[in-house]
Amino acid sequence: MRAQPPFILTLQIEQQAFAYFNALRRTHFPANLNYLEAHLTLFHQLPQHPAVIELLQTVSATQKNIPLEVTAVIKLGRGVGYKIESEALIKLHHYLQQQWRQWLTPQDSQGFRPHITVQNKVEVATAQALFQELTASFQPFTTTGTGLSLWEYQGGPWQKIQDFGFEVSAAG
Repeated sequence: MRAQPPFILTLQIEQQAFAYFNALRRTHFPANLNYLEAHLTLFHQLPQHPAVIELLQTVSATQKNIPLEVTAVIKLGRGVGYKIESEALIKLHHYLQQQWRQWLTPQDSQGFRPHITVQNKVEVATAQALFQELTASFQPFTTTGTGLSLWEYQGGPWQKIQDFGFEVSAAG
């Protein structure tokens, strides 16, 4: 019997920031390896179990949009990304981690370091050059997490299963 491919869970970000990161990814990620748009992965390997979707439906019904701070350009070995800081995102991730503890791989059980990758799988010198270029003009900024997206891993590309939008917080 063939095992079902795993689910992957990502955070949706507001459109302007998504467009910014996605344009960088299209420009700097090797085209032959770039199956995906820009994303912030929360979990890399969840089982295709109804309880996963049920919990995401419950969480998204009450979760407010999440403030995110883009604080730095970071080196990722053979790539470059952007560091994301958010106490609310860390709390949500920890809650989901606790609920799914029995299913998590070591990668998904460890500490969570939110980031968005715009380049990967290139020569170290290429990554270093992009890191220096992006760092030279980087100014920290804020954006918003607006929901969750559940994907099925398909050996490279991902197939979207469902979006779970957050309840929009009231204007203050």
